[in-house]
Amino acid sequence: MLPAAQALKPKLVELRRTIHRHPELAFHEHQTAELVARTLGELGVEAQTGVGRTGVVAYLGEAEGPVVAIRADMDALPILEANQAEYASTVPGQMHACGHDAHTAMLLGVAMLLARRELPGQVRLLFQPAEEDTDGTGVSGAPRMIEAGALRGVDHVLALHVAPQLDTGTISCGGGQVSGAVDTFRAYVHGRGGHGARPDQTVDAIWLAAQVLNALYAVPSRRVDPLRPSVLSLGVVRGGAASNVIPEQVYLEGTLRSMDEKVREQLLDEVKRCLGVARALGGDYTLEVERGYPSMVNDAGVAARILEVGRDLLGEAGLAEDQITMGAEDFSYMTAHSPGAMFSLGVRVPGMPIRHVHTPDFDLNEDALPIGTAVLAETALRLLRQAKR
Repeated sequence: MLPAAQALKPKLVELRRTIHRHPELAFHEHQTAELVARTLGELGVEAQTGVGRTGVVAYLGEAEGPVVAIRADMDALPILEANQAEYASTVPGQMHACGHDAHTAMLLGVAMLLARRELPGQVRLLFQPAEEDTDGTGVSGAPRMIEAGALRGVDHVLALHVAPQLDTGTISCGGGQVSGAVDTFRAYVHGRGGHGARPDQTVDAIWLAAQVLNALYAVPSRRVDPLRPSVLSLGVVRGGAASNVIPEQVYLEGTLRSMDEKVREQLLDEVKRCLGVARALGGDYTLEVERGYPSMVNDAGVAARILEVGRDLLGEAGLAEDQITMGAEDFSYMTAHSPGAMFSLGVRVPGMPIRHVHTPDFDLNEDALPIGTAVLAETALRLLRQAKR
């Protein structure tokens, strides 16, 4: 499978760079979906568009037998690209900084590898919108596609994610819990504004927020069991407009990460407790919580099959140590629906600095594209054959 995928590398690179030049944000992947559907059509592959709003679902083989689905996310991030590559983003303030352009190209590569094969079942290709963000009701692309029936009748589901911390030519995959749950909180700390020269006649919202921040940052280290992972990070602190005006309010926005459901609920309770400090000091607060993706659980059997394929295609040296992350993934909704697993694909050039995801200078080694394509395709085939026996 790997030699056949290597022969596709020029096309995979072309597709990835085309998508990279034209990034689209969550639920706006119209041009990307059109490219996907057109490419599938050229292969003679049946495809359904508009799934989960802007997703595409393609069908290879026959649905009478077992069904294995493979998912790739298509959306970009609201980041201004700093790279000067000839394939850099042409859309100001938008960038494929998480590798979804590569994910989409590799899944199209799977279609190229399997379109003309006789399959012992069906391989269903899920080109998913909106992994990075949600719609106006707080729902991301994976639940939208599940609601639309994309996983109906699916026995197993697969995905990959590029991993800039792993060398090109390696993959990693573990069974069980592999990523954190995520929740977002948005709060206003309310005081009473006034002149900066007369703070005694105000309830200083900035001072109140400072006490709240001290309390919030102490939560993981002082309130949560140290043997249970947790993260509380503030991404936005905003208040005031002039040096001599004490503002009425300060806005806070942060993220909560957890692996344990009890800790997840505790973190939300602790945020409320910390904001209560503002009330105790004469101010007030308002709080909005957005419940995010659950923790992702890889099926142990599917993960073992991915590692078996990796070992056969790349050798023992191609298997890297798996690392659990507090990052969140909406693929978790799919593995909760059907047994499945996501693996990490090394995209780092050995000896070169890591270009982390979600940064303006993120990029990847395109030599990894055929590897990810081959591992996905071969794993799907083996899962179908396993189910057929």
